[in-house]
Amino acid sequence: MALSTHIWEGWTVQDFIEVLQPQADMIMSGQSWRKPFRSRSELEAWCKDNQPYYKQTIPAVVSYFVNRYGIT
Repeated sequence: MALSTHIWEGWTVQDFIEVLQPQADMIMSGQSWRKPFRSRSELEAWCKDNQPYYKQTIPAVVSYFVNRYGIT
C-alpha cells in the first residue's frame, strides 16, 4: 500500500489515515458510543462519512484499517 499516494488537493492516503486513526481507535477499543466495526462495509461507510473534504471511498484507507483491526 502506498501511503504517499495523492488523493485530493495535496492530501495523501497517510493524511486521511492520520485524521481518522484516533477516532477509529476509540471506536474499536469500546471507548465510543459507536459499537466496534464488524465488517469491511461498516468500516468503509464510516471512513467515507468521517474523512475530511473527500466523501468517496479510498480503498487504501479502508484496507489499512481492515488490516489494523483484523476485520474480515
